[in-house]
Amino acid sequence: MQTVIATLHYTIVVPARPHVGRIDGGHLIINPKLTVVDRTQLTREQAVELVKLTMVAGAAMQTVLPPRGVDIWRINYQDNGNWRPELHVHLYGRAKSSTMQPYGHFLSIPLTAAAFKQQPDLEPLNADDVVALRAEIERLLATDKYKNF
Repeated sequence: MQTVIATLHYTIVVPARPHVGRIDGGHLIINPKLTVVDRTQLTREQAVELVKLTMVAGAAMQTVLPPRGVDIWRINYQDNGNWRPELHVHLYGRAKSSTMQPYGHFLSIPLTAAAFKQQPDLEPLNADDVVALRAEIERLLATDKYKNF
């Protein structure tokens, strides 16, 4: 996994085996540094930071990736925890030109972790994408909108 950014309570990473490949929109995961089962166990500070990070990471994907050849029109945000029973939030880019995960359709993810492991690997966001996403996230976090969020 490539780390995009680390904050006080979270890391944002690019999974090595994404559910949505780069050209179909890309995939980021926000992981708490301390394991919790779900968001009901977060402190106020952790909850606020999580919401802020989903907002800035999604905005960064929509700003940074289209000029890099990924025509994102929407981000799907999902709290998962079925395969790994702890809180983590997936950000799935939804590209208009997607063929594997057609825009306007529900995401198609295998029902089990075992079934996912049998699928062919998809291309994750690359190192240059990570650098650009990190810069945009840092820029957004410094803006008035997010500085005192």
